[in-house]
Amino acid sequence: MQLFDQIQDCIQYIHKHIQFEPTVGMVLGTGLSGLADEIEVVHRFEYSELPHFPVSTVESHKGQLIFGHLEGRAVVAMAGRFHYYEGYTMQQVTFPIRILKYLGIQQLILSNASGGLQTHIEAGDLVFIRDHINLHAGHSLRGENDERIGPRFPDMMYAYDPKWLAHATQIAKENNIRAHQGVYAGLQGPSLETPAEYRYLHIIGGDVVGMSTVPEVIVARHMDLPVFVLSVVSNKCFPIEDLTPTTIEEVLEVVEQASPKAALIVKEIVRLM
Repeated sequence: MQLFDQIQDCIQYIHKHIQFEPTVGMVLGTGLSGLADEIEVVHRFEYSELPHFPVSTVESHKGQLIFGHLEGRAVVAMAGRFHYYEGYTMQQVTFPIRILKYLGIQQLILSNASGGLQTHIEAGDLVFIRDHINLHAGHSLRGENDERIGPRFPDMMYAYDPKWLAHATQIAKENNIRAHQGVYAGLQGPSLETPAEYRYLHIIGGDVVGMSTVPEVIVARHMDLPVFVLSVVSNKCFPIEDLTPTTIEEVLEVVEQASPKAALIVKEIVRLM
């Protein structure tokens, strides 16, 4: 079955169970998972019941597609995302983004956890992504292009909506939240980077590094969908001489402490949208 037909198949299944028109789509990755509990839920689907949807294998991801209201807006939220390192193809990883678009959303909000690559970026800070460096092994648009979905060669000049970057920066300032704008370096994972890799990523212009988001942003832009990305810095990766071994437990602890700040930013953005 071709991608376009898979999308239609999944959309038809959803519409059989719920008639709901979301305007904002969200991917609640590491850093915003708790925001799912603040949505006034109208309906939720387990990923496993949706046609052609992968199933999340990351322990901290709930694996649900949630429809409801947040800050007075109709939203659809992915509680947990998919990663290339889980063994899925890039098309599978980004399939849910296409579903969000075909559900009718007008704005997409993504969140993630990342490592800080600049000396002024501390663990627990927020970074609003203004650009990315794609270092993934595969590309989410590789293969035959379907013009019904998007163009063969989408422009990436304004992949990250400058309007929402400005709004988020102002919201953070008004609430005394440490936040920066920065460039996200996307790698496939799942191993964390070596000291030499951290140095390389710093040199080429990365401000934070992570294992998701970039494929999703590319697919969103392929479908002309405006994107805002918030990253929670879970660990400090630069300068190299200050590095210490990092565990997933430490990462999740820092992210949990920073989550209320991230949730505040996103809720204000949703309200403005």
